[in-house]
Amino acid sequence: MTPRERVARAMRHLTPDRVPVMCQLSLGHYFLHSPEPNASIWFDSRCFSDTLEAFRRRYGFDGILLNMPGRPANWQDAIASRRTDEKGETIVWKRGLETWIPNDDCPHTFTPGGGRLARASVETVDPDDPATYRIPGYVWNTFHAPDLWDIPAEADLADPGTWPEWHRSALVHARGAYPDVSVHAEVFSPFTHLLELFGYEDALIALLDAPALCERLLERFARIVEAQIRSYAPCEPDAILISSAFAGAGFISRTMYRTYVLPYEKHCCGAIHEFGIPAYTHTCGAIGDRLDLMEQTTTDGIDTLDPPPLGTVDLYKAKREFGERLFFKGNLDSVNEMLKADDVTFERAVLERLAIGKPGSGFILSSACSVAPYVRPDRLRAMTGLAETFGGYSS
Repeated sequence: MTPRERVARAMRHLTPDRVPVMCQLSLGHYFLHSPEPNASIWFDSRCFSDTLEAFRRRYGFDGILLNMPGRPANWQDAIASRRTDEKGETIVWKRGLETWIPNDDCPHTFTPGGGRLARASVETVDPDDPATYRIPGYVWNTFHAPDLWDIPAEADLADPGTWPEWHRSALVHARGAYPDVSVHAEVFSPFTHLLELFGYEDALIALLDAPALCERLLERFARIVEAQIRSYAPCEPDAILISSAFAGAGFISRTMYRTYVLPYEKHCCGAIHEFGIPAYTHTCGAIGDRLDLMEQTTTDGIDTLDPPPLGTVDLYKAKREFGERLFFKGNLDSVNEMLKADDVTFERAVLERLAIGKPGSGFILSSACSVAPYVRPDRLRAMTGLAETFGGYSS
């Protein structure tokens, strides 16, 4: 059975030959353990895809998640200068912004001299005027690379045809180059876009002080995310992940989730399902109190499922209550069980998740959130070995 078939069967609650393994690695992990330059992994679509595939093979995983969009092929033409030291690299763009790429963490872009990029203002943003929310501090899914954004200001981002070819170039390359691998694409939840637009504190305050404005923005963002989905879907990803990191109890209540997250993610899931593609949702932290609401979005699966103390999900309880319809991916504590634990504790945690998740299929063994930069590579290979030995299904 190919890795692609293995994951596909697990996501559809069909019986694979064994439990699939598919961890999302942090960017810092790639930077620390790849021979490729950090900037190339971050900015070069082909290099990014090939790096993910190289690590998938190294660790024996069954799939990759392209958690960044593609980049323009000529991204280096936008560079004015670059400098490197023992901590990482700084790129100065011709338009003046600077991107700092540390050796063990995600890159960040600043104004000249290290200032923060401006976010949108609740007082001036207008959902009908893209100029008020397409600003350097928040550029749609280019991930801290605003100087690469070349879509005209007047373009309608709710139109799938507006999204350039380069935006899906990483997905196109991966799908063509790795036909037997489960290749997943990612979009941001409308709620995530809202929090990134204003900044986390100001966005949470806006939910209380300007709820009508927030709902108008969420409606606008949902249409734009749907356009991204319709741009990605013809490239034949095996699944599309909706990244909704800020929808847990650490940020918002169940009532707020029902108002500000559920209806908009339901629209996104509907767009994914139009193409017959599985949708699944990534939400970090404390989500044990809202799995029923997440299910109502019509998502097909839930990613992360952080256990205590990082989160509040009991995998056995979640599987019993929601496992017949939802597939689950995750539940291994990426800090306390994967990074800090001794080998015996780590192995016991993996075997426990296999024992709980394996029955009835619908389970993908994974770290709950991204694998931390300094998790040992041999530990990740051992994780797959345990799935190969103890995760098999009888024929």
